[in-house]
Amino acid sequence: MIRDRQLLLPVNPGFVVMTLTLSFMLDMALTSWWLGNAAWRPDLTALTLAFWIIHQPTRVGIGWAFMLGLLMDVHESALLGQHALSYTVMAYLAVMMHRRVLWFSLRAQMLQVFPLFVVAWLIQLVIRMGMGLSFPGFSHLLAPVLQALAWPLVCEMLLAPQRRAPDPDENRPL
Repeated sequence: MIRDRQLLLPVNPGFVVMTLTLSFMLDMALTSWWLGNAAWRPDLTALTLAFWIIHQPTRVGIGWAFMLGLLMDVHESALLGQHALSYTVMAYLAVMMHRRVLWFSLRAQMLQVFPLFVVAWLIQLVIRMGMGLSFPGFSHLLAPVLQALAWPLVCEMLLAPQRRAPDPDENRPL
């Protein structure tokens, strides 16, 4: 359990929308230009979405997950609803566990959020195989692993604007 947690400033709603938009655009850029359909490509939109659902469940929830999932379906020309369903289930599970996850260190949080990314991956795999596509191989399981490994970096980057500047003052301990 973390004992010396730093108090954070309230999150700016515009920052939340901006980070979700940027992660979606970065996903679009990675799939279009650089990585294509690489099996190990992490889903940055799902990673950012899971972060905000765990840290700000009153601002970002299942509705955001469904909307971003539909946008990802349209972008990847996938079966409409494939990403929407996987993001929605992931968001539901993240909302269920958001209070517990925040008590752990970042390394322990990686182990807590890894099943979220695996469930989202499995839902997409089942839908693709239900459409008649063949099993893509276990190299696709590398994507949820990379997402979980990127969790501490994403947490540090997205929480940075909320951190208070060190201001030592004996009259104001917080």
